[in-house]
Amino acid sequence: MGGDPPAGELLALARSGDGEAFRRLVEPYRRELQVHCYRILGSVQDAEDLLQDTLLAAWRGIGGYEERASIRTWLYRIATNHCLNALRSASRRPHEYPAYRPEVPLPEPSHQRAEPSWLEPYPDMLLEQIADREPGPEARYELRESVSLAFLAALQQLPAKQRAVLVLRDVLGFRAAEAAGILELTEDAVNAALRRARATLAGELSGRDWKSAPLPDSPQERRVVEDFARAFEAGDVEAVVAMLAADASLSMPPLPLEYRGLDAIGNFLATVALRSGVRHVLVPTRANGQPAFGCYLRDPRTPILHAHGVLVLTLTGSRISGITRFVDNSLLPIFGLPRSLRH
Repeated sequence: MGGDPPAGELLALARSGDGEAFRRLVEPYRRELQVHCYRILGSVQDAEDLLQDTLLAAWRGIGGYEERASIRTWLYRIATNHCLNALRSASRRPHEYPAYRPEVPLPEPSHQRAEPSWLEPYPDMLLEQIADREPGPEARYELRESVSLAFLAALQQLPAKQRAVLVLRDVLGFRAAEAAGILELTEDAVNAALRRARATLAGELSGRDWKSAPLPDSPQERRVVEDFARAFEAGDVEAVVAMLAADASLSMPPLPLEYRGLDAIGNFLATVALRSGVRHVLVPTRANGQPAFGCYLRDPRTPILHAHGVLVLTLTGSRISGITRFVDNSLLPIFGLPRSLRH
């Protein structure tokens, strides 16, 4: 018969130094642990690094695992504390990104973004690899909500420990006692941190209606996405603006610039992104539970299409309420997209 041996047998083999048994023991949790690190860190590339650190620490420490908690909870304890250590280190070592040099001067932004410059998109194809596991009964957010760009941006505003508490309690549904064990805090400290985190998050997400977005790959979502792609590729600024919600925003992480409202976005599109002579090809993908595109620039002199970042749409009903273009081309391979295309 196929299949893995019972977890207890795999654990005994792993403790004896069997690397393959250890891999099979932790494999069911690999992807959800990476998403956990991503929520806390905001960077998919950092999350993968921390996942590897977590699994290495677990392999080295498997002999000391005392089975007071499940393997899953034990792994979350290691991952969470590695993330908190990384955040403490990151406060002294800022992220470095390739310098973004726009082809033309950017118009004055209507706002300076508060969200962190290191926020990166997370491919849906990786989310689909998470084991079908319901969060605990105390969770407040569904998976789709808890990986959305708006939620991630709001989460990054929290102090590190509050961020970890809120993710453990309200996203994953761990009980207060379990979260306290993971973070090596008292239950009172966990509950106090959670109250503060919830209050901050409520302010950051004020007015957001999660349920108004069309379902992924629904006819309504496909219609909006296809209409947007057609208008954007044609360079039709008026058609793009006509699809926007009145309070829509456009941003370009890691730049701290934000354009809000139809006039500001229309001006940016007309003078920068879709200015005369500039044409794009959009390759559909998905990020953070939202429709997205790999963005490529046409070169009129050659058949080569050059990478121009990842563009993510936030939908509210049949309107586009957010356009987020991540300008770092190194993100494209994470989505299985090439740095260039032949047209």
